[in-house]
Amino acid sequence: MKKLVALWSCALMLGLAAPLVSAGVKIGFVNTDQVFREAAPALSAQKKLEKEFAPREKQLQKMAQKAKALQNDLEKNGITMSESKRHAKERALANLNLEFQRAQREFREDLNLRRNEELSLVQDLANKAIAVVARREKYDLILQQAVYISPRIDITKKVIKEMAK
Repeated sequence: MKKLVALWSCALMLGLAAPLVSAGVKIGFVNTDQVFREAAPALSAQKKLEKEFAPREKQLQKMAQKAKALQNDLEKNGITMSESKRHAKERALANLNLEFQRAQREFREDLNLRRNEELSLVQDLANKAIAVVARREKYDLILQQAVYISPRIDITKKVIKEMAK
């Protein structure tokens, strides 16, 4: 009995899917990761972020170098320093490390916030480009996520090209 029900269910699903196939439904797929890696607006956004955050990144590198130099000085000369001088340098190093960690955390938070803003703009541009390609080439459905994609329906390059306009 179960086999009969399963057989009828399969037949019913095939019967429902047949009109879609015979109607010539046109499906496309866009790899959004590839769009974010290769599209001109995405590359432009990445360069913009790098330029915007470069001064702060250099400042963090200087802080790290200063902390390393202070650590090396303590390791090398700590034994010969007076106790008060050594404690002062240890406090300075601890304070510098705390300041570095705070600045690094703020840097990451600000960078992530700005990156999300820029990616949102790129996503909007990508969606508009997808819509243009879909209308122009008469697609019925465009997918952005799937388990398996046939290269035959991948229109990512067309979308990237459209975004460059």
